[in-house]
Amino acid sequence: MIDLFYWPTPNGHKITLFLEESGLDYTLHPVDIGRGAQFEDAFLAISPNNKMPAIIDRAPSDGGERITVFESGAILQYLAEKTGRFLPTALRERVTTLEWLMWQMAGLGPMTGQYGHFNVYAPEKIDYAIERYTREVERLLGVLDRRLQGRAFIVGDDYTIADMAAYPWIDVYDRAPIDLAPFAEVRRWHSSIAERPATQRAYALATEVNPNAGQPMSDEEKNVLFGKR
Repeated sequence: MIDLFYWPTPNGHKITLFLEESGLDYTLHPVDIGRGAQFEDAFLAISPNNKMPAIIDRAPSDGGERITVFESGAILQYLAEKTGRFLPTALRERVTTLEWLMWQMAGLGPMTGQYGHFNVYAPEKIDYAIERYTREVERLLGVLDRRLQGRAFIVGDDYTIADMAAYPWIDVYDRAPIDLAPFAEVRRWHSSIAERPATQRAYALATEVNPNAGQPMSDEEKNVLFGKR
């Protein structure tokens, strides 16, 4: 049994994508980041960086005591190794999968997050920051678009944790949409994942957990999330 500590953000969606695809039994524990639940001692005990998602595996494969994992990329790799799914065993394909997982963790996610912050959440518009992160997100989309040419998914014919990591970070912000017109392969790939039943189940959890998902943040929520602690 997996305990998933979750809120419907791109990083949270990565883990529900995996769990819904794999069929692992899990219990979902909402972590309301707008109210500061990520700073509570019980959560910090499993996620010391006060970020969600995090998991507890109460039945690890070695039969030992429970294992806690934080950081979405580490969680995806852990669950893939636990189940033997969505991470190739062949050396070269495995290395490629982990390369693209780290590419998302180090590039696509943080840069898209900064794009969203300065376009949607910042209290004032800073043209330099908006231009800088827009260019960087477009560059990264170009990298992904070139990678997908001639491939169904990022690594090849098979859906992997690299796809699960990248998918939720494509055109995240309704109030600041990215123009995907130049990136035909990204659009094709993204649409194919959106059509998967497990993807639809994973994203349905968003409104169940947070009926206000996608709505503008209150000033109090911004204070909690953007540096008042």
